[in-house]
Amino acid sequence: MVAAKRSGEHFLNKEESFMYDRETRYRMEDTMNTARIEYTEKGVLNMAARRCEVVGISLSGAVLAILTQYDLPQQFYLDLPDARISKIGCVLMKTFVNNTVEVRFLRLLTQKELDRIFVYSTHPAHREKTLDIRSW
Repeated sequence: MVAAKRSGEHFLNKEESFMYDRETRYRMEDTMNTARIEYTEKGVLNMAARRCEVVGISLSGAVLAILTQYDLPQQFYLDLPDARISKIGCVLMKTFVNNTVEVRFLRLLTQKELDRIFVYSTHPAHREKTLDIRSW
């Protein structure tokens, strides 16, 4: 009984999450897209929205540049209005000191959505991207 009480040896520490522990890691690509995060403040009384920049994105997560002086919630929605992608559920993973945060999506983006994000990106690496309008 005493051995189980030592720090770091709790039975829940051995559990793993399929989504975050065994999921394949997707390569993060640099991008520059304007975005908006939406979340509820104080329960469900007040809906708040903040502007941000998507500086890196993959199928399963993103890196957002945002002023982190205010309390960012653990869960929120990400909207990319230029690419016409709305309500991507996100979970806050890490907050960095250079005003960037790493988030994980609650669902994987499709390749079609990712291509649409790169078309509307202002990053020099995506300058040559075009969008096939028949695929919309």
